[in-house]
Amino acid sequence: MPGGRLTQAERQQIALGLADSLAYAEIARRLDRPTSTITREVMRNGGPTAYRADLAHRATERRAHRRRPAASRGAGSAPQPHGRDAEAVAEYEETFTTVLMASGLTKMSARVLTCLFTTDAGSLTASDLVQRLQVSPASISKAIAFLESQSLVRRERDERRRDRYVVDDELFYQATIASARANDQLVETARQGVAVLGPRTPAATRLENIARFLDFISESITRAAEQAREVLHTKTEATSDGTAHPNPDRG
Repeated sequence: MPGGRLTQAERQQIALGLADSLAYAEIARRLDRPTSTITREVMRNGGPTAYRADLAHRATERRAHRRRPAASRGAGSAPQPHGRDAEAVAEYEETFTTVLMASGLTKMSARVLTCLFTTDAGSLTASDLVQRLQVSPASISKAIAFLESQSLVRRERDERRRDRYVVDDELFYQATIASARANDQLVETARQGVAVLGPRTPAATRLENIARFLDFISESITRAAEQAREVLHTKTEATSDGTAHPNPDRG
């Protein structure tokens, strides 16, 4: 069933699909599963180059065995705000974490960022993160340091002089601009290579083409980010079907 757990046979089909270099979406279509299910399954079990169906199946069984007692102990201890379904929230957080990992984040950085994004306040202290993720303070500190270096999280002091780690609407804009600036450095370095390797040589031509491509991408990203910045501050209202739509009367 599309909503049930993956079977060992399905995992074998995933492994075959990866061996044939199929996209996650195509594997998902063949198995009648959501693409997010396939992405999460592969990323949590070694990634596309190291995925093994038998190992993945055994690892899933071990995780399910470990989670069962914990879930029964904590089922009623932490009610979700706004009447949310705790199991659905946990499943979504796992999916979001997997997608962030696929974009290049480490597992702990992805878990921390997911935790911040799915918190209504958009901010948590280090101790909050330690408690929510059940990891060591050192793990949180390392993940936060990386996320700050990528402009994905910022730090604030609250009224008790504790550091709070914040994600807000402006951070996506800042992170996009930071990414464009990183491209600028690659452009400059590539063009240095043109001078070193000699104009009109094959290697120099290759580097100049790379520089022109990245320069165009960087300018396009910056221009698009400036134009779309206001979207990050648009207020939304939930409709009867649970989706959110911009409210033109707010902003």
